[in-house]
Amino acid sequence: MNVTYNDRVDLHDVRGFMADTLYGAFKETEAMAKGTRCRQYLFSLSLNPLEKSFVSTQGFEAAINEIEQALKLVGQPRAIVFHEKAGRRHAHVAF
Repeated sequence: MNVTYNDRVDLHDVRGFMADTLYGAFKETEAMAKGTRCRQYLFSLSLNPLEKSFVSTQGFEAAINEIEQALKLVGQPRAIVFHEKAGRRHAHVAF
């Protein structure tokens, strides 16, 4: 969510958390993990299209949903962040 190094940052979706902010969602996940022996409580995914490619929001969502199904993460809490850096749009997902 750092706007210093990015042209634009957008929290697109926060699903399955009590919090509606990325920071809050991560704090929730951290708190739940502290009650277990879990050491890696987040799974992150980065989608970085080719330099001259344009991917719509719907295109990113479709790819994220396909990956979510393939990795058997359907129903898990997740957060999606889009950011633009040097004119290129990327997506990051944390489950």
